Amino acid sequence: MQIYEELKARGLIAQVTDEEQIRELVNGGKAVFYIGFDPTADSLHVGHFMALCLMKRLQMAGNRPIALIGGGTAMIGDPSGRTDMRSMMTRETIQHNCDCFKKQMERFIEFGEGKAQMVNNADWLLNLNYVDFIRDIGACFSVNNMLRAECFKQRMEKGLSFLEFNYMPMQSYDFLYLYQHYGCNMQFGGNDQWSNMLGGTELIRRKLGKDAHAMTITLLLTSEGKKMGKTAKGAVWLDPAKTSPYEFYQYWRNIEDADVLKCIRMLTFLPLEKIDEMDTWEGAQLNTAKEILAYELTGLVHGTEEAEKARETARGLFAGAGSLANMPATALGAAQFSDGKIGAIALLVACGLCASNGEARRLIQQGGVSVNERKVNSIDDAFDQADFAGDGVIIKKGKKVFHRAYFA
Repeated sequence: MQIYEELKARGLIAQVTDEEQIRELVNGGKAVFYIGFDPTADSLHVGHFMALCLMKRLQMAGNRPIALIGGGTAMIGDPSGRTDMRSMMTRETIQHNCDCFKKQMERFIEFGEGKAQMVNNADWLLNLNYVDFIRDIGACFSVNNMLRAECFKQRMEKGLSFLEFNYMPMQSYDFLYLYQHYGCNMQFGGNDQWSNMLGGTELIRRKLGKDAHAMTITLLLTSEGKKMGKTAKGAVWLDPAKTSPYEFYQYWRNIEDADVLKCIRMLTFLPLEKIDEMDTWEGAQLNTAKEILAYELTGLVHGTEEAEKARETARGLFAGAGSLANMPATALGAAQFSDGKIGAIALLVACGLCASNGEARRLIQQGGVSVNERKVNSIDDAFDQADFAGDGVIIKKGKKVFHRAYFA
């Protein structure tokens, strides 16, 4: 099976333009493609995971990836999938985030001469003359067509700023610039980017003629993909300082039954033949499938050694004999105790197991918390500072989340 057919078999391709030409380029290892990443944080998260795995697959098949960091477009903010305008970032923050992205991407794709490239659209967007840009590029866009795009339609009722309205022409210009200066002949992106991507394809054809070869393809996001990265503690990051390898492992170990085989097919590099054999799995076998998914993806992001540790810890905890060394932990200080005690609500928030006092209160009232295997029955329960000496205490949230708290 060739790479384009494999991408389809894995459920990764949702929409394309010029499918026959795309198939020929990709299967022949002649695609020079880009995927954009807006540096809105100092770490990539699991929402970027599908794109990173796709880049790796295509590079392995001889194609050349371009990782486009949106240092310029981040100055505006993508309205796609948003109900409000993104917070404005300084240039210094954006540059710092760009630097962090490259370090993480190097685990997935190989950069260098004749290999993958990383470029930053700040290099060409921030120096544009606005009037010249509007005359040259803006004239190619129909406002009526733009307003019909999903990325704008969903924002019209709540209010769409003119700043954000510039995002589509600027992203489209990215494709034109990469086509002209880097030989980029293809762009990939999620379903929410389809309108923006079509804008880039059309811009190339309008500026360079109908025979210009510019291809567009979108990825199919699973239902899990739509909510990827969200937990009570915030996003599931690829940076181990933000999300530990164990927490990353547990995120995938605890996904819904309905999503596990889809995620294995889309995100792992296991052979399709092996995955097809797993399609009939059900019941307890799905737990095995989740463990396979968690191990494979943790290994991709954090390495085999960390994946082994995370799996060992998870298995031990469920058997009642986990390794404390690999368990997520929080060090508590004297300032977090009052009269030598810390309340159950404060403990959950301090450990990042709940985002607010209200969330912690509801969790306790629903019977979802235990400390050292004893259920916390009241929101007024408190724990002595002495309880946290040595290895501390083990907090269990729900059935699957374990966390250690100790005094330091």
